[in-house]
Amino acid sequence: MFGRLESVVLKFNKLEEDLGSPDLLNNQKEYQQVAKERSDLVPVVEKYAVYQSLKEQAEENQTLLEREEDPEMRELIREELADLKRRLDSTVDELKLMLAPKDPNDDKNVILEIRAGTGGEEAALFAADLFRMYSRYAEIRKWKVEVLDLHQTGMGGIKEIIASINGKATYSRLKFERGVHRVQRIPVTESQGRIHTSAVTVAVLPEAAEVDVFIDPNDIRVDVFRSSGPGGQSVNTTDSAVRLTHVPSGLVVICQDEKSQHKNKAKALKVLRARLLDSMQAEQEAQIAKDRKSQVGTGDRSERIRTYNFPQNRVSDHRINLTLYKLDMILTGMLDDLIDPLTTYFQTEALRAE
Repeated sequence: MFGRLESVVLKFNKLEEDLGSPDLLNNQKEYQQVAKERSDLVPVVEKYAVYQSLKEQAEENQTLLEREEDPEMRELIREELADLKRRLDSTVDELKLMLAPKDPNDDKNVILEIRAGTGGEEAALFAADLFRMYSRYAEIRKWKVEVLDLHQTGMGGIKEIIASINGKATYSRLKFERGVHRVQRIPVTESQGRIHTSAVTVAVLPEAAEVDVFIDPNDIRVDVFRSSGPGGQSVNTTDSAVRLTHVPSGLVVICQDEKSQHKNKAKALKVLRARLLDSMQAEQEAQIAKDRKSQVGTGDRSERIRTYNFPQNRVSDHRINLTLYKLDMILTGMLDDLIDPLTTYFQTEALRAE
């Protein structure tokens, strides 16, 4: 690990030197790339400097302990040395996580897809609750949320919603949300007060740029039609809704949120590109899984990842056996209490798998 850290420091110093180059200053695109690469290394370099400082202090205290004869002073030095060793161990753990393999999609924006599953209208109402939860979390983190497509029910529930979330490190924070979310509560339509169990599926796709996924226009079939609202009634008098079918893969994307056919097509292309990238990566992960016995942190969206129990104000994440009795706060967007432990867990598992 320390050999890798020394390499990081050398690379950081070289990048700092490059940033002062007149040739680089005249090429703004390349300058920004180098500046970002240097910026990404700053946390590791600073944490390594903390480690080196603590190590130096610990070595000095060890030398003092060996020379000191006064019993009281020796005890004070021992206490300080024990504290330094604890801080050293903690810093080493943090450095290990920082050096963990980084997901190349972590800095990408997100295409969020939420669909009501088993449970009928109750599942649709909970899908709406989840979308509000993620929207509030995005607001807290100053991310921008844009609805790309929405299918509502008559009672205000959501059959399906597709939205883009743009901001800093959105995918890295939301990628472990994909999967089946189960809710246990008394539906508003339940007259006997019985608790029902419903499910909603959440997909989190990294937004793909054109350079990530090339789509041949000849491979796309475009159909236009009139937008429809809850119950199927027409909500537009023009053929503005767009259905894109990617013939080679069979993927179909429909967008009808905008009144402009052009805007709906652009949004549909964004979703289609993200789904194609996700499909490509799923194939790669499947191949990797064949090549090794265990696959860490795939976040398979078919698995039940979390249960929201309203009567007990409880939320449980089944992947890490985490239970919190603050469901009311979680639903207001306070998701970091769930996301931080998940991130740490999967980073640790990735390190073990290396």
